[in-house]
Amino acid sequence: MLAALSGLPHELLVTSAREAIAHARDRVSRDEREAPSAEDVIADAQRRVELMRARLLRPVINATGVIVHTNLGRAPVGDEALSAVGTVGRGYSNLEYRMDQGRRGWRDEHAGSLLASACGAAGGLVVNNNAAAVLLSLAALARGREVVVSRGELVEIGGGFRVPEIMAESGCRLVEVGTTNRTRREDYERAIGPNTALVLKVHASNYRMVGFVESTAVADLTTLGPPVMVDAGSGLLDETTPWLPRRPRWLHDEPGIRQAIEAGAALATFSGDKLLGGPQAGVIVGRPDVLEKIAAHPLARTVRPDKLTLAALQTVAFSYLSGDATTIPLWRMATAPIDELRARAEAIASKLPTAKVVDTDAVAGGGSLPGLTIPSVGVAVEVEAPEVMLARLREHDVVARVVDDAVVCDLRTVDPADDMVLAEAVAGALDTALDSPTD
Repeated sequence: MLAALSGLPHELLVTSAREAIAHARDRVSRDEREAPSAEDVIADAQRRVELMRARLLRPVINATGVIVHTNLGRAPVGDEALSAVGTVGRGYSNLEYRMDQGRRGWRDEHAGSLLASACGAAGGLVVNNNAAAVLLSLAALARGREVVVSRGELVEIGGGFRVPEIMAESGCRLVEVGTTNRTRREDYERAIGPNTALVLKVHASNYRMVGFVESTAVADLTTLGPPVMVDAGSGLLDETTPWLPRRPRWLHDEPGIRQAIEAGAALATFSGDKLLGGPQAGVIVGRPDVLEKIAAHPLARTVRPDKLTLAALQTVAFSYLSGDATTIPLWRMATAPIDELRARAEAIASKLPTAKVVDTDAVAGGGSLPGLTIPSVGVAVEVEAPEVMLARLREHDVVARVVDDAVVCDLRTVDPADDMVLAEAVAGALDTALDSPTD
């Protein structure tokens, strides 16, 4: 049987074959008339191998228009960052070693310090994601004490991460102030007492509240006495986006980490992917005395990143510090001109007789910029069964979406190098041969 199977390590093939044989025996034990043929057993084993192979981690084309797509690996990592990962990862490095002094160093002297510089903070350290950054910061600074936070900021993000629950796990005591839609400075002031360790400001990055609303600015919170911690979440380093030729209109109310630090926040936490555009990580920036307490906490070692993550983040930080973040795929995709996207869509549609070019709305995704859309262009195919078409595209490693009963491939999240691969996938899903190239 194994001769008919291939594509996976021997042990996995053996497992698939044994499971197929066991399934056949079970059928026979229940009813001898159900006895499968040898060919049936081999086919079952092959199906199991194909299912196992389909679930292996591999690249796909994101044609959904969701730039930071959590289920598809969030932000793509750029070639420069990947090159740095290869350079550092293939051998030894000065991860925690000061070459000029010949003694042990600190792993956040590299990426953490650079990211802090990029947002105007005195120092920074990196952990494995932003949830860990929040948990570690609260545990180190507020265990056994009170943390004051607005009721309107007790959010839940993807995967069931809830601010009240992470606060409870850190050992601090949550003190809610204000109402769901309005929290003023005096609400915080009345709640602050001798046991208050922090005032926590959480950016509600995955939902938007409109209407009769009011919140308190970081600058006002810093006048209350206790240190202010800002969970910025999405990771926009500077709301003025000096690394881009112009500030995108769809970023008009997204707060920046630099502005929180300039307003007097003692520390800010945010994601290394999302709007930062790097690998999955969490970043903590702020005052040196605060960071020393956090770094010294026992949890810090359990959530620290590896050298590969730090190598990638170091390169990402260089892009921001150089003033040109268009080398980061996220910003390159997010700011691609509409005319450029339309020209690509027309080239793809010309290969597909039933396709047409449509205007679409892309989104940042990843719990960032809720309710805000980015104008985009896609290729649409009208079919009788859109969900069947989506499934066929997934067989070609393409993930698209349905809009008004048409399957749409949004090009804002497709690398231009993959355009013809996408066209071939759509053609294959439609059982349509691509036009032969002509001289």
